[in-house]
Amino acid sequence: MSRQAVATERDDRARGGPGPLAGVRLIELGMLLAGPFAGRLLGDMGADVIKVEPPGKPDPLRDWGHSRYGDRSLWWPVQSRNKRCITLDLREPRGQELLLELVRVADVVTENFRPGTLERWNLGYDRLSEANPGIVLARISGYGQTGPYAERAGFASVAEAMGGLRYINGFPDEPPPRAGISLGDSLAGMFATQGILAALYHRDVLADGRGQVIDVSLMESSFALLESAVPEYDRLGVVREPAGTGLKGVAPSNIFKSRDETWVVIAANQDNVFRRLCEAMGQAELADDPRFATHLARGENQEEIEGIVAEWAAGRDAHDIDAVLNEYGVVCGPIYTVADIFEDPQFKAREMLVEHEDPEFGTYVGPGIVPKFSATPGEVRWSATWDEGSHNEEVYCGLLGLSEAELDELRQAGVV
Repeated sequence: MSRQAVATERDDRARGGPGPLAGVRLIELGMLLAGPFAGRLLGDMGADVIKVEPPGKPDPLRDWGHSRYGDRSLWWPVQSRNKRCITLDLREPRGQELLLELVRVADVVTENFRPGTLERWNLGYDRLSEANPGIVLARISGYGQTGPYAERAGFASVAEAMGGLRYINGFPDEPPPRAGISLGDSLAGMFATQGILAALYHRDVLADGRGQVIDVSLMESSFALLESAVPEYDRLGVVREPAGTGLKGVAPSNIFKSRDETWVVIAANQDNVFRRLCEAMGQAELADDPRFATHLARGENQEEIEGIVAEWAAGRDAHDIDAVLNEYGVVCGPIYTVADIFEDPQFKAREMLVEHEDPEFGTYVGPGIVPKFSATPGEVRWSATWDEGSHNEEVYCGLLGLSEAELDELRQAGVV
């Protein structure tokens, strides 16, 4: 048995984590958001994720975030949980060789560099697949690997704008606002995860064991959420416009302010749900009123029916609105801040507020795992580590079978 085979056998413990993807190994080459978010999702489901950072030039996400705890980002430990962090200089020939050794014992590689970067490092898919014909390469970029915009730098803010999401957000005749998150990055990471899982299924079940390339664009990931906007424009020449807090022609489905100044979503646009809303409001006759009796009629008289609901809600506290409407089976709920989420029993019951153990500042609460699996639930196995290359010895010696002397030599040469 070769040194690498022996080392790989010893490293089986890293491939046996809980979750449906235990046994899948992913090499994460990207930084910041989209690629690492895909790695986080797969790691939550049990994959062994090995995150690669250049020596001395770590992922900037280590320092990013809206707020800091002491001198530490609170984004990094969540985004990089369940990952083994190593350093490796992919610009160096020896670093490229080491990556290929990792590829030989991996299933997936993710990257979110500008298109052509891997090829400049002599690490294009042709070379990766030569090392491991079964490797799946997920490539995430602003505009995709082909087309006239391929070489442009791409961030989520522009992807959301050019993908059509930004324009339809907000209120008519006002500057289109951005959501308070990097939505385009997260969407691309989710589409990459979906593509990876489909490619692994095709490789292992439907095909001859060969991998393939998954090409994910931030712009296209945003565009994919536009529902019927494309055929609406193609067949009718209609440009979907921003609709404020509701959707044009879908009523009543909007936000309504309670007596105690809380915004509550009430969504009763379906006929039977609308009838229940009318009964809950003590105005059962509205369900048979010709202005409101059908979905189309309510859409045509949207302002009037939502005005009636707004008047009813304004006379009650949010808690009472929520209680009575849920008793009648009407879809509703308050607009939560994160502080409200911490107090909500549903989030607690569903384990969506999970304690993490940071190696420096101790216990903190992070987001739980989505989706839930009945037989193979995912798990937060560890929070992210802060030291660059914290898993170098575990990966290079434990997985690839290098000696301590060889690893030290690589350190001295600046390769790791």
